[in-house]
Amino acid sequence: MKRSELEHIIRATGSILGEDTVIIVGSQAILASRPEEELPPAAMRSLEGDVLPLDDRDGVKADLIDGALGELSLFDSTHGIHADGVSASTSILPALWRDRLIAYSNPNTNGVTALCLERHDLCVAKLVANRDKDREFVRALIGKDIVDVDIIISRLALTDISDELRDQITARVRAYGQAQCGP
Repeated sequence: MKRSELEHIIRATGSILGEDTVIIVGSQAILASRPEEELPPAAMRSLEGDVLPLDDRDGVKADLIDGALGELSLFDSTHGIHADGVSASTSILPALWRDRLIAYSNPNTNGVTALCLERHDLCVAKLVANRDKDREFVRALIGKDIVDVDIIISRLALTDISDELRDQITARVRAYGQAQCGP
């Protein structure tokens, strides 16, 4: 997804919800931190933007996003991208992640501000999810020096996961960092 496509999702989500702020928790949040020209292809493969509506305890707003902008919607078939409405429990994130959100807005978001996950918090969520595409995403960001291994590991210490899982993820992140440095 390109920045212009993320901006389209931000503005469409704001319009559907009648709100001026949303949270982006998926991989496209990286676009708020870095120019797309600096990002590796693995960081821009996704065709969906994961949108966490503010104040959505019952999930009604997330369902509204899915229905209007989600996969197989008219929006998706027209634009080739879609939004996934998600809940606060969708991603496992480090403590205080909300304090590190990065505000993203410009004339292309039509007055809607996207609060995007900070890139190291995003990597923690991806590493905990542990899907092939998530591991590839993090590995690519480490390989391009877009994220710092030590910061990811420090954020893991702030994440409510088992010690065993934390140790596994820490070892994986260290291996990604060592592979980047080469022999």
